[in-house]
Amino acid sequence: MTTFLLILTVLVALALIGVILIQRSEGGGLGVGSSQGLGSFMSGRGTATLLTRSTAVLAAIFMILCLCLAVLNRGASSGGSGRDILAHPPVNQPANTAAPTAPQTPQHP
Repeated sequence: MTTFLLILTVLVALALIGVILIQRSEGGGLGVGSSQGLGSFMSGRGTATLLTRSTAVLAAIFMILCLCLAVLNRGASSGGSGRDILAHPPVNQPANTAAPTAPQTPQHP
């Protein structure tokens, strides 16, 4: 389920990026600078409205998917135990009190 939602989130994010990049900053949408636009597919105003609504819908879907992924994966980063790693500091290991041994060197005749 998580993998499916993650793939769907990536696809929605790519679609959102594409829709945003298609829009013009003046609000013309799809680069409608001339009177013909998309070959009379839509008027300049209709295209801008379509892209604006598409952006809003894709953004809402993206946010919902991100929230679903966050809820499904809460506690997964701490090994599934659901405890805070900062709440319990690591236990210090006791230092080895024995003197380290010198490395053995081979004897030459």
